[in-house]
Amino acid sequence: MVKGDVAAEGAKKQLHRLAGRFCRSKPPSSSRIPFDSDGFVLHWRMKPSFASLIFCALLTRGERAAAEDWPHFLGPQTNFHSSETGLDLDYSEAGPPLLWEIPRGRGHAGPVVSGGKVVFIHQVEDNEEIHCVAAETGETVWKIDYPVKVDQAYGIVDAPRSSPTIDPATGLVFTLGNDGDLICCQLADGKIVWQKNLAEEFGAAPFFFGYGSAPLVHGDKLIVQAGSDKAGVVAFEKSTGQVIWQCDHPWNGSYASPVTAEINGVKRLLVFAEGMVKPPHGGLVCINLEDGTVLDAFSWRSDNFASVNAATPVPCGPNRVFLSEDYGLGGVMLEYGSDNKAQIVWTSPEFGCQFQTPIYHDGVIYGFGGNGGLMLAFDVASGGLLWNEAFYQTTIPWQGRDVPISLGHAHLIHVDGGFLCLSENGALMRMRLGRDGFEIQAKARLFYAPETWAPPVLSDGRLFVNQNEMGSRMLCYDVSGKAGE
Repeated sequence: MVKGDVAAEGAKKQLHRLAGRFCRSKPPSSSRIPFDSDGFVLHWRMKPSFASLIFCALLTRGERAAAEDWPHFLGPQTNFHSSETGLDLDYSEAGPPLLWEIPRGRGHAGPVVSGGKVVFIHQVEDNEEIHCVAAETGETVWKIDYPVKVDQAYGIVDAPRSSPTIDPATGLVFTLGNDGDLICCQLADGKIVWQKNLAEEFGAAPFFFGYGSAPLVHGDKLIVQAGSDKAGVVAFEKSTGQVIWQCDHPWNGSYASPVTAEINGVKRLLVFAEGMVKPPHGGLVCINLEDGTVLDAFSWRSDNFASVNAATPVPCGPNRVFLSEDYGLGGVMLEYGSDNKAQIVWTSPEFGCQFQTPIYHDGVIYGFGGNGGLMLAFDVASGGLLWNEAFYQTTIPWQGRDVPISLGHAHLIHVDGGFLCLSENGALMRMRLGRDGFEIQAKARLFYAPETWAPPVLSDGRLFVNQNEMGSRMLCYDVSGKAGE
């Protein structure tokens, strides 16, 4: 078969897949709440004439967008959104094709991807290990390991919680280990460029479970939560490790990661702080990125000593930021005035996210309240609850029986016009979410194991997922649409 015939045959197969997906004669049985404002009902009622199939295919699938890195655990723009399109997410209940899997050690830190390389950090026995593998094959490119002190708190064993960060512009990788080991190395070969121990440099920090906030690259700066009394937040020159500024606000470090947001037309740094202290303190600190000056500090921390602020702040358009914690206060939408001071717009005690960061999209914020996996959708402007769903009746076959999805501490990412939801026990759902409700477009059980707490990662048509218990491993799935070609 000549090249042109191969391409034509591939296009024909793709067209038939699209016909099945978008031109059904009746709604799919998995839909809980159908949409009625963007063409879903029309698609369900269409008869699949050839012309309609062509239109449907052209409307929804074109050439795949260029491959995109996922250099931060929150994604390319630190908002859980991917710009890749033309993906094949119409997988069966067996899941997308598995490309490879590799064993992992302990830890909840997720992978990051850049330039065809995947980097993750985990604990192997008494060592912390930074591991780089080829995105295409899973084969090891390089490793760095060093000894750590393995401790426990509240029955939870210390292990890395802070995902690495890659700076594609310089080809540098930044990791923050459980004991405060901050390492900068080269993505190409793992050669260490500079390293520091935050506790030794800035003083011990009162964390419950060790350091666990992901580093942030902004321009020439690398920003980290040092969490100590004299340096809550530190900005380093990313290429040399020299300190540019340090912020000594009295609130200590947390497990939420720093992000930037536009406030009154200027990029500002937002840090959701806390600390293992009595009485508990913490909240959102707004910082000038240039010199580390604190512009505002909004208190938002439960009076429960064992509470943590672990869900990262979510910018929701100019001047607005959503915070969430799961120890009594729940969620709060803030708006910054012209004086750069935050004011409460609305609150929602039920929108309490423990460490699963919500996602903002088209005027709606979606997330999971509490530990039970209740998916919530709120109108950002008014704070009105649009809908909620626990999915207790939604099942996926596993080893001969139907197992409920049980989202728990799930995560959502926005991909190719819809959402992917990864539950904490290994269920993956392709969903359409909006103000009017949701539609489950595909569902699969990748595995059945607890504590899948790192968000999924998408890069170059590959989906990367951590399984954290019952055989810890990283899995890579093909969602490129090229499988079988």
